[in-house]
Amino acid sequence: MTTTGLLLVLAAVVAAALALLVRKQTGRRQRAMQALLDSADALEARLRTARAEIEAVAGDEDDPVRAAMREMLRQRLWLQQHGARASLEELDIVRKSIDQARGQIETQLDRIERARAPMT
Repeated sequence: MTTTGLLLVLAAVVAAALALLVRKQTGRRQRAMQALLDSADALEARLRTARAEIEAVAGDEDDPVRAAMREMLRQRLWLQQHGARASLEELDIVRKSIDQARGQIETQLDRIERARAPMT
């Protein structure tokens, strides 16, 4: 095989390796984006069902649902503006923030459930 032939084969191997690397990164990014959107959707669904429960007990002045909704909307706006350029680490941080907000709502709902439970 000639030097030119070897260089062409080497170039083809390098190009294939780069294509596989880009594809792998794209797949990880898509999975990270999907996980983030799934977390946001789960939070939004939970907030809708939780709002009446929390407002019935806590009233309007201490409204963790409103705060969580604002956080979720803030994160969705950030994602819309920066998601295409965001690193996997940044996407993971946003998803964790959304999951933390959902956890706080779950804590509030647990408190409400315990307060409503009959004393035995």
